[in-house]
Amino acid sequence: MGTLASITLYAEDANQAQRGFVKAFKRIAELDRILSDYKPDSQLSRVCDAQRPVHPDLFRVLVTAQRLAAETEGAFDITAGPVVRIWRAARVGKRLPDETAIAEALGRSGYRKLQMSKSDRVVRCLAPGMQLDAGGIAKGYAADEALAVLRAQGIASALVALGGDIAASDAPPGKPGWTVRAQDETLLLSHAAVSTSGDEFQFLEVDGIRYSHIVDPRTGMPLRGSRRFSVVADEAMTADSLATAVSVLGPKRIKEIERRYRVRVIVSGP
Repeated sequence: MGTLASITLYAEDANQAQRGFVKAFKRIAELDRILSDYKPDSQLSRVCDAQRPVHPDLFRVLVTAQRLAAETEGAFDITAGPVVRIWRAARVGKRLPDETAIAEALGRSGYRKLQMSKSDRVVRCLAPGMQLDAGGIAKGYAADEALAVLRAQGIASALVALGGDIAASDAPPGKPGWTVRAQDETLLLSHAAVSTSGDEFQFLEVDGIRYSHIVDPRTGMPLRGSRRFSVVADEAMTADSLATAVSVLGPKRIKEIERRYRVRVIVSGP
């Protein structure tokens, strides 16, 4: 999914630890094959090619993504793949994309153009050339799933990190929680997750203007002068997706997001 994964855990012995590591990383690798938009042969990348039942993991992520898209009026949109890819290429080429190309990509995006049938897990893309991008939700889901695998192996205390998405189960033995930095704060996590979204490492700068890698799906344009947002939630998938959504919605919607989803938002930046 375009990032690195790490796991820290406490086990009864080395054998249990090894089994836990192997099975948890195997689960992450499985989800990478299903959900990564960096892999042209992933099921996410091919979901619009044919109307057939998709993997349960992909369907679960899509259902959550579509619900959040509706609740945020499109500020979070898993169908923004065409626009995201244009700006990803722009960062590599260090030049702004053509406005016509952005408009064309917007025509192939839009969460209302994605339909799903819960009875048979069939996904339908209503616009030709649609592409999905799960970059704002899949890593959080993978972190949650890795913790679930570790719990099934009898490992109660673990921390999984996929880039800026961190999920924790029980606190380390004898400690109140896992120590995690978010913005300028030190958090103690236990049965909780935190995700941070911002352009600290991925951005395009042209003529003195800094364009974030986070794109507003409603306009097709990257955020400018964006702040970094961290969301603390019960699950990493929630924290991951809301960190992206609140980045687009901006600070004025923080209280609403916190109240509606029972999360905590931490913001820093200019």
